[in-house]
Amino acid sequence: QVQLVESGGGLVQAGGSLRLSCEAPGRTFRRYVLGWFRQAPGKEREFVAAVSWNGGSTYYTDSVKGRFTISRDNAKATAYLQMNSLQPEDTAVYYCAAAANWGDPYSPRAYDYWGQGTQVTVSS
Repeated sequence: QVQLVESGGGLVQAGGSLRLSCEAPGRTFRRYVLGWFRQAPGKEREFVAAVSWNGGSTYYTDSVKGRFTISRDNAKATAYLQMNSLQPEDTAVYYCAAAANWGDPYSPRAYDYWGQGTQVTVSS
């Protein structure tokens, strides 16, 4: 069992930045693919970004490329999502997820564990 705890959400003006963190205490953290998803009111949960076990490979949805950066620090058992140039359409609850096996990093079905989410609100 992996427990994921997100933090770093909040209210920010358009053009601003936030950094989300996803902590997963335990020695097994380095074995998991980590992903970030988001869900806006009335919409389905959508993929945002993912990072491989050692951070060597990263994946992004087109709408955040060039603005968001995913990273991980296995020594600290923490993953990050640096979000710059935020826009109102980025407003959503952001979820961290962990996958034990390498599947389709873009699909929520590939992930075995989920955090509770952190709210990100971008005002115009």
